[in-house]
Amino acid sequence: MTSTQPRPQGGETGVRRAVRDIPAYPFTPIDVPIKLDQNENPADFPAELKARAAEKLLALPWNRYPDLHAETLRAAVARYEGWAEAGVVVTPGSNVLIKLLTELAGIGQTVVTSDPTFSVYTLEAQMLGAELVQVPLCDDFSLDVPATQAALDAHTPGLLYVTQPHAPTAHSDSPQAVRALVQYADARGWVTVIDEAYYQYAGRDYRDLVRECPNALSLRTFSKAWGLAGVRAGYLLASPQLAAQVQKLVSAFNLNFLTQAVLETALEHPEYMERSVREAVAERERVLAALSTHPTCQALPSQTNFFLLRTPDAEGAYRHLLARGIVVRRQDKLRGLQGCLRVAIGTPPENDALIAAVRELR
Repeated sequence: MTSTQPRPQGGETGVRRAVRDIPAYPFTPIDVPIKLDQNENPADFPAELKARAAEKLLALPWNRYPDLHAETLRAAVARYEGWAEAGVVVTPGSNVLIKLLTELAGIGQTVVTSDPTFSVYTLEAQMLGAELVQVPLCDDFSLDVPATQAALDAHTPGLLYVTQPHAPTAHSDSPQAVRALVQYADARGWVTVIDEAYYQYAGRDYRDLVRECPNALSLRTFSKAWGLAGVRAGYLLASPQLAAQVQKLVSAFNLNFLTQAVLETALEHPEYMERSVREAVAERERVLAALSTHPTCQALPSQTNFFLLRTPDAEGAYRHLLARGIVVRRQDKLRGLQGCLRVAIGTPPENDALIAAVRELR
């Protein structure tokens, strides 16, 4: 019998269909003066801390491998977080941890997340052959806890993502709802990832819940509040038993000297990060207030360093802002986000330019 499936193109022979069928990560860089499309911290790592990190780096022997599993850095993270060192895993970016967690509990099993959600969850699940289940958010962007619990009951236990605050909506759920869902999943053997990439901007976190639930973990990043997106580092907090299983999947010597020196310096001086968060939250509230009376656009509430701007015409609004030298991220193709642009909080002058440009929209 002749197969009706198209033959792979040259250079694709032997490549798994799941990989061939998945689109590349959906981002195209655009060079404009005001960059508000990647939820970055607009404040750079302070110059004096860069100098201290450079001193650390210059004192290290570059001909030697770094720590096997970033033990020195894991200890520094543990001290900062008040966590057991054996429960910390560090990798070059939380995206790497998402891939490893999919390998840990998704392959041959199930990945449950919301819809819409952070695209890397779904890309990794599909690429690694996990069964992907997406539960639509409620109209107010809150988690549909009963529907998610039903999905957990209906599928083979695997990996559950509970993102707090949520991306791309910038919404935070009630602690009661999060606790109910995580405890429900934990009791049924699901590995629950509480992705807290933006938790500093919301003013609360779920470390205590992770301590209570042995199958849960907190996923964190240095790319947002810490202002170190260019360094590429993320980490998780879990029970030592669960962290040990994740650590098996981490490549040896996966963090280099530069990353280690910068992160150790940052963790020794968290006051710069805390100041940056206060400034971002104040700017977020100022921008939301300034846009609150717009006749056609709606700036939606936010608990992160970005917000959704709902417009009558997302493409037109996007092009208008781009013509003013401002790049944002279109989200209007996602479930429930018709007309929406995702806008990061920038510096005060950048935010002033954004406010002025949005006010021109009709």
